[in-house]
Amino acid sequence: MVGYDPKADDRNISNLEVAVAGSVSGLVTRVLISPLDVIKIRFQLQIERLSRSDPNAKYHGILQAGRQILQEEGPTAFWKGHIPAQLLSIGYGAVQFLSFEVLTELVHRASVRDARDFSVHFLCGGLSACVATLAVHPVDVLRTRFAAQGEPRVYKTLRDAVVTMYRSEGPLVFYKGLNPTLIAIFPYAGFQFSIYSSLKCAYEWALPAEGKKNGNFKNLLCGSGAGVISKTLTYPLDLFKKRLQVGGFEQARASFGQVRSYKGLLDCAGQVLREEGAQGCFKGLSPSLLKAALSTGLVFFWYELFCNLFHHMRKADS
Repeated sequence: MVGYDPKADDRNISNLEVAVAGSVSGLVTRVLISPLDVIKIRFQLQIERLSRSDPNAKYHGILQAGRQILQEEGPTAFWKGHIPAQLLSIGYGAVQFLSFEVLTELVHRASVRDARDFSVHFLCGGLSACVATLAVHPVDVLRTRFAAQGEPRVYKTLRDAVVTMYRSEGPLVFYKGLNPTLIAIFPYAGFQFSIYSSLKCAYEWALPAEGKKNGNFKNLLCGSGAGVISKTLTYPLDLFKKRLQVGGFEQARASFGQVRSYKGLLDCAGQVLREEGAQGCFKGLSPSLLKAALSTGLVFFWYELFCNLFHHMRKADS
């Protein structure tokens, strides 16, 4: 069970074990979904339409983009920025799941509402994601810069990127795109946790026997569904965040097509709507939904698996 469950006190594990489970689930998932993440970021940053009919468009489809990146940059390009991405996943997973457990328990202890309510999971999920975002946002900016750069590379190593960005753009560069990130992550994570719990309840209601036997499959399926629904509802803000994070980085984007400068979230949203239309706010949605289904499903799958493992280890020792 994700979050504090007052009816399952015998299954509760320590905060350290929650953090470890969150970290490992993020680590394993990141390795598997990195190629889709790179393609998604390339799509989000492309000004030209994602269409074969646009002769200036570098990318126009998932398979075409995958082949082109492979031909031009080699297989390692799909794991560009993987070290900062892993630091992001490990740190984010630990802080988010630990915060969620703590917050849902606080709600229960305060006797405000049932800790398993949809609204409680939405609020606690959103707040836990904001806490995790504040902790790891600099790493997210580094990961986006690495994934977005073409050849020749502007940043050779993680240390080189940190030093170069700090010297050329100042310390606030590591918090570029923070406002749209927080605005987007609260409802996204809130929906993830609340919809995940609701889908699990619906699954157990529809298939009571299967729900008890195939717990791992249920967690994977419900996690995937929660990821797709959450991402679709909040996708435009994710695109604006990525555009803002590469501000001041235009020289490394020249080989991919047109580049734009934005003064802030509202300016970015206005320019995208004027120049690219409403569909421009959903560039990269296909790989993003595929990534969301896999990543959210796998994160909840691995998290619940490791929590159950820790629980059984505790029972064996007692």
